Amino acid sequence: MLSLGIKEVSQSLKNNIIKPKELYKECLNRTVLINSLNAFISISKEFEYQENDNSVLNGIPVAIKDNFCTKNFKTTCGSKMLQDFIPPYNATVVDKLLDAGSVILGKCNLDEFAMGAGTVDSVYGPTKNIWGSDLKYSIGKKLPKKKPRLRIAGGSSGGSAVAVATGTCFAALGSDSGGSTRNPASYCGIVGFKPTYSSISRHGLIPLVNSMDVPGILTRNVEDASFIYNTICGIDPKDSTTVNVNKITLNKNLNCHNLRIGIPKEYYCKGMSSDVVETWKFVEKVLEEGGATIQSVSMPHTPYSISCYSVLNQCEVASNMARYDGLRYGQRAEVDHSTNQMYSETRSQNLNSVVRGRILAGNYFLLQKNYHKYFMQALKIRQLICEDFRKVWEVVDILLTPTTLTEAPIFDDFIKYDNREQCALNDYCTQSANMSGCPAISVPIRISENEMPLSIQLMAPNYNEESLLSLAYWIEKEVQFPLLRILQ
Repeated sequence: MLSLGIKEVSQSLKNNIIKPKELYKECLNRTVLINSLNAFISISKEFEYQENDNSVLNGIPVAIKDNFCTKNFKTTCGSKMLQDFIPPYNATVVDKLLDAGSVILGKCNLDEFAMGAGTVDSVYGPTKNIWGSDLKYSIGKKLPKKKPRLRIAGGSSGGSAVAVATGTCFAALGSDSGGSTRNPASYCGIVGFKPTYSSISRHGLIPLVNSMDVPGILTRNVEDASFIYNTICGIDPKDSTTVNVNKITLNKNLNCHNLRIGIPKEYYCKGMSSDVVETWKFVEKVLEEGGATIQSVSMPHTPYSISCYSVLNQCEVASNMARYDGLRYGQRAEVDHSTNQMYSETRSQNLNSVVRGRILAGNYFLLQKNYHKYFMQALKIRQLICEDFRKVWEVVDILLTPTTLTEAPIFDDFIKYDNREQCALNDYCTQSANMSGCPAISVPIRISENEMPLSIQLMAPNYNEESLLSLAYWIEKEVQFPLLRILQ
């Protein structure tokens, strides 16, 4: 049952082939099986269920990244600072899932305060990728003879990605500020979808970069992603940035003959593996054979995008993290001397070096003497990047790029780099979509010689989710990526 899609499981629930509580217990058992991967920070031990017979998500277990507020359920952001924080309300997206009849299975691991690309910096320890773990698994062929080397799950929504990839739940929420949903989806061989900025409420999502944060969706197939999107999208009075958007209907008989697919030449960059390049070209060929028009396009400011993103990210982090002072939010250090000393000790004791480093860098960029040199310049570059996207949508309908530069890195190799280098390497292809606000999706395509998943990314104009997901669905059918199955 856990290997089926949401639509099939929903039908089984409606036909009483399985009861919602039985399905929930199956998922709970799976959390025990994958415990060594450290995908979850906390598990909901009580079955809570609001029946909604009109919803395809009725009785469907889902997981939530642990930076979304959940009422009466601990929300930690993977940090000592919030290890005892129990919100008095739900994030809007959580309420919408519950209203649809979903069952919350638990809260998933992440890099501390979502500041990472590997899910290696959580106070609860790193999340491990099932594809490189020593758990027994089957992907339709014999197991490799030599023991696989441990791989990162990607980040910062690595726990959510592993929960979905292992069949522990049918969907999970992540957050996506620069690729934090698409990156782990790519490394874990599942679908990762970042909708248009403003199409989904951020109310109750603990902020990282307010101008780029978007709730993300992780599922094992594109159709399941559309079910989740239709449930959580739309205007929210509690989030003034949201707009009213239409629910989407997948075009399952898509004709590619009228589609113009753009291949941005600047996305081919140093460090991109031959496996990823071949996968990119393979999908290009599949689309061309399907009747689509393929053309090379230029997005000239792409090489500056990662530096621009880094400045803006750290400036907004500095602003957002100011609230964690031990008085308004967070664990308070026991200091008798002064309020300033208490602030200092609270942050030193309860925030890791990555978070503290971003706060310091952001405050440096925002100093009066540096404000125009860094922050304002980054805003100008962001505007030029948005202009690149605006121009490219005049000549193509969809952009096709890699999601990541390589397959999931080996854990020991990845942690040799500092956080800044990790993010610069892993977010190159993804963060520009957050700059422009456009929707983007990562779709698994094939398996590398090292038995690791390889994916591609599709991007579309803002609010064009229906076209984006319809093409992703078409590609998914064409390539038939093998579903990973855990051996019980």
